[in-house]
Amino acid sequence: MRKWVSTFAAGIAGAALIAGGALAQDSAATGNGTGADGASEEARFDEAFPQMVSEPLVQGDLAAPGPMIEDWSTDHAAALIGFIETIGEEGLDPADYNLDELRMLALAGESDALNALASKNFVWLVEDLRDGRTPAEARVQWFVVDPDRNVNRTRDLLETAVASGDIAGTLAGLNPTHPDYAKLREELAKTPESEGAKRKLIRANMDRWRWLAQDLGSQYLITNVPEYQLRLTVNNRIISTYRTVVGKPGRTATPQLAETVSGVVFNPTWTVPQSIVRGEGLGERVLGDPSWARRNGYTATRGRNGYISVVQQPGPGNSLGRMKLEMPNRHAIFFHDTPSRHLFNNANRALSHGCIRTERALELAITMAILGQGASRDEAVAIATSGEYTKVPITKEMPAYITYFTMATDIDGEMRSFNDIYSRDAPVLASLDEPRVQNRSGESDDEVIVIENNPLAGD
Repeated sequence: MRKWVSTFAAGIAGAALIAGGALAQDSAATGNGTGADGASEEARFDEAFPQMVSEPLVQGDLAAPGPMIEDWSTDHAAALIGFIETIGEEGLDPADYNLDELRMLALAGESDALNALASKNFVWLVEDLRDGRTPAEARVQWFVVDPDRNVNRTRDLLETAVASGDIAGTLAGLNPTHPDYAKLREELAKTPESEGAKRKLIRANMDRWRWLAQDLGSQYLITNVPEYQLRLTVNNRIISTYRTVVGKPGRTATPQLAETVSGVVFNPTWTVPQSIVRGEGLGERVLGDPSWARRNGYTATRGRNGYISVVQQPGPGNSLGRMKLEMPNRHAIFFHDTPSRHLFNNANRALSHGCIRTERALELAITMAILGQGASRDEAVAIATSGEYTKVPITKEMPAYITYFTMATDIDGEMRSFNDIYSRDAPVLASLDEPRVQNRSGESDDEVIVIENNPLAGD
């Protein structure tokens, strides 16, 4: 095993160089946890369940916006009209932006009415291009916090566009920068009007890109749940891909998130949920059959009140496998390995309890430790093969995006559609046929379903 890992790690240096520099050999200190007998209840719990709630979003000291209105010359209004006439190329509908009325007012000359209507529709275009047209209630289990409202503030864009006269450039500058958005736009352009269902699906997935940050960052993980694939991406170049197993449809469906990987845990422990400890009698079995428990890596303690806690220790049979990526979030979702690697050969891999299992997980963990500059190549290899619980912090920010696209570019670079495994297309498609919703919230009010992780689900 050590020989294979060493061979793999030698090839990781290229990916790290792409990320923006040679690997630091004197890495940040790594924290070694204790997964052996003698650990306190608190320590065991913290190992298996690190901080599950992200830090609050910092909005910054932003001044209140001024009035959303500017004076529009007829030339500027004509530029706005011209942009609206071509907005269909971005998957939006010109009818949403009062096109006929704008034309009439522009022909009549400068007026307060033109100022009001042009400003209003410019603002609507900003909101739809920057944030997405789909209202929050149609974004089922989409919990991504999009920072673009604070980065590109509506009032600032309106003022800048009118002052410079670059109406079209200001609005076009809001499009997602990810190459997949441009590929969807190309697909829309070559799809005839007669293929209405396909065009709507393309438009819906173009809008999903707007729900994310405009720029995803220089290096990140991104997984498309219906595709059952995870990508490690550096400078919009795919470095590695990994097949995944995702949540079953229903309450254990994997939600859509944008979080940050804070650490790599090699040789993790697994604190067994009470639904298994009590509901399936595992606690009593572990206490009653010590030899079976040892063979399967379980330790158990019974409190004075009769409460039984069970922890599975590191090892080849650990239900989390050889690694997990810590990604603090209120849904308790993370990426991890699995001893049931045969599941990656299934065509339908919506089998888990919500968390995302990844193939070649040890390879991913070593890569993340190196790219995140939490360990040098040699350190990561030694830790991975030690068999001991070790947490390696990620010191260089590494976003992780859990997305849901039913039409997208696959890992081979081909545009294709994917099964809507969670039936999340219908509300988005329906919203395209409804009038544009004003005063939309940027946050989902969907129920937050905290996953009681059962990595045995689907085995």
